[in-house]
Amino acid sequence: MTPEVTRTESEGIDYGWVMQVTFITSIVAGAPIVALLSTFVTLETWPERAQFAAGTGAVLWFVIAVSVFFYARRKQRED
Repeated sequence: MTPEVTRTESEGIDYGWVMQVTFITSIVAGAPIVALLSTFVTLETWPERAQFAAGTGAVLWFVIAVSVFFYARRKQRED
């Protein structure tokens, strides 16, 4: 027995899609960027490394989230 798939038509931006794309993009693109940036900084202890990763990752996540939001808004206006 196959479960039924429910679809909704929402007006405006699909925030679920924005959050999913932000999450995946942050992992796929953000992690390598943080790793690359960490090669230019001297991080001697684990707390320094964790603080650098969290701080840099937060900035990247914010930039990615805003970019994905504006992309979704632009695509919605085109449709």
